[in-house]
Amino acid sequence: MLDANLKTQLKAYLERITHPITLVASLDDGAKSQEMLGLLEDIASLSGKITLDRNGADARRPSFAIKRDGTDIGVTFAGLPMGHEFNSLVLALLQVGGHPSKESEELLEQIRSLDGDFRFETYFSLTCQNCPDVVQALNLMSALNPRIKHVAIDGALFQQEVEQRQVMAVPTVFLNGEPFAQGRMDVAQIVAKLDTGAVARAAEKIKTKAPFEVLVIGGGPAGAAAAIYAARKGIRTGVAAERFGGQVLDTMAIENFISVSHTEGPKLAAALEQHVKDYEVDVMNLQTATALVPASQEGGLIEVKLASGASLKSRTVVLSTGARWRSMNVPGEAEYRNKGVAYCPHCDGPLFKGKRVAVIGGGNSGVEAAIDLAGIVSHVTLIEFDSQLRADAVLQRKLHSLPNVTVLLSAQTTEVHGDGNKVVGLSYKERNSGELKRVDLEGIFVQIGLVPNTEWLKGTLALTPRGEIEVDNRGQTSLPGVFAAGDATTVPFKQIVIAMGEGAKAGLAAFDHLIRTVPAEEPARESIAAE
Repeated sequence: MLDANLKTQLKAYLERITHPITLVASLDDGAKSQEMLGLLEDIASLSGKITLDRNGADARRPSFAIKRDGTDIGVTFAGLPMGHEFNSLVLALLQVGGHPSKESEELLEQIRSLDGDFRFETYFSLTCQNCPDVVQALNLMSALNPRIKHVAIDGALFQQEVEQRQVMAVPTVFLNGEPFAQGRMDVAQIVAKLDTGAVARAAEKIKTKAPFEVLVIGGGPAGAAAAIYAARKGIRTGVAAERFGGQVLDTMAIENFISVSHTEGPKLAAALEQHVKDYEVDVMNLQTATALVPASQEGGLIEVKLASGASLKSRTVVLSTGARWRSMNVPGEAEYRNKGVAYCPHCDGPLFKGKRVAVIGGGNSGVEAAIDLAGIVSHVTLIEFDSQLRADAVLQRKLHSLPNVTVLLSAQTTEVHGDGNKVVGLSYKERNSGELKRVDLEGIFVQIGLVPNTEWLKGTLALTPRGEIEVDNRGQTSLPGVFAAGDATTVPFKQIVIAMGEGAKAGLAAFDHLIRTVPAEEPARESIAAE
């Protein structure tokens, strides 16, 4: 199952296991069970601390549990955790085997202290780049707290189960048999959702923080670059972000980041966060900004209010809140989101195997999505508002070569139809004739661009009619001491490499502003480590 090179690498990792573990396989006579058995035999052969038990009694077959011998600690995989989930398998082996996590001790203790019995089930797909974070987070929690159980389920392999539970987007998490969450979540987000007092405790901690000299709002490429460039100047720097990495976390393949021929969004996001943490930057995750209060006088402190009720103050602020997928804003879209309306073809495509889907949008993202989906689904209808596709010519040629793709131009989607549980079709208007038509299908993938995350700034500083923050060539906004960078701004071409450059510029501009402005109130300059 595993090639020689992978076996060598895995054997080195498995040497870190400190507690013996048993792989308990529940198999049938199918081909996938034979693949799973081969995988588990390979793993067991690489460590004397791993035993294979072929007599599992799990109702889901093929599946296997990783159990710490002599304890109730363990995790389960229903399906073959290959592709994006192979790392989840390796981490599960190590963590159930006693290897310590790199998460903060404060968070680990919070997990150990959770009071209750939690039975999690996560549906994933092997092509989903968002799923591993959720699977790995819940596996870690299961390895720390014996009252937490987790089963990671390959939705493509257990399709009947997926349909019965109406799972139409991954990752989808059930807790004790009831829907719990959808989409990417890390350990801290899951724990905060379970520990109802976590938000209040975090808010109280934030209230005690001394003012910053540079405060970055947003943890994507622009925010990370701004924080690094500011911190390198030796000034007190903080980052408040809903999730570090921003929209990069939802990006599958990155092949235009100069000097790196290929990487993936989650990998780049993890590298960004680690690079920021190499400096004395106070990183505050799971924080949503709700208001910006300008300084009352030149050189004074700017305030950023947070959804938790806390607020942060700083002499300068860099806004790098990024953007999100644009919605169609048609009847039925919100009602059937994650019930057939999806925004990530790589993540959710395998759930629509053999079905009919539509892709909305004829730019690069839309055409790429249609090409990818055509290899999975029975038929793709691509709907473009304009009279021509806007994607690169090479992508258009590939699209038109596919026999199971229909392209509709000058077509405006007007409504999403469903049966109360899931999508069953959509209506569109032919813009040339005004005629309304309907397409029967089971899935709709929306790929029509981005909208900046700036609603909370309306009325505070200058925004364009599209909601982008107006900036000059230094990243300066209409408010003194407030800078902005990345996809939320008027800078053209929303690209990772451009966002990083603009973030670096904003960080340097904030520092330049500080050294040229007499402070009305001097913030504390003690090191963050002393707090």
